[in-house]
Amino acid sequence: MAVKITDLCINCDSCIDECPATAIVSAGDSPINGDVTYVKPEKCIECADSTMPKCSDACPTEGAIVWDMPYTEDFNDYFVKGHESGEYNIREHKKNGIMYPSISPKPYREAIAISDRQAHVAIAG
Repeated sequence: MAVKITDLCINCDSCIDECPATAIVSAGDSPINGDVTYVKPEKCIECADSTMPKCSDACPTEGAIVWDMPYTEDFNDYFVKGHESGEYNIREHKKNGIMYPSISPKPYREAIAISDRQAHVAIAG
């Protein structure tokens, strides 16, 4: 995952249709115990081929979408811990098991500093 939706989200769902990876679900369909729109970390591609993540372009609420850690093997433990704590609910494949970054890494924007990702800095649009 490269982006995360915070509790500033107003659940307008404008980001859902914009996501080319179908990684975003409405709050009512969220697999975690939250009341905001949810980004599936194992599906987010950070829209690495465009200027900005498409969800952030569509979002009307400043600060609702923030950077998160890259979904790569280097950050596998981060997502395993998040899955175990209930912060993330990573999809389980029938044959391959839970789709952690070590199994299914995703592209990300290398230009975004890891410190900004750790701090969950808002995506500036």
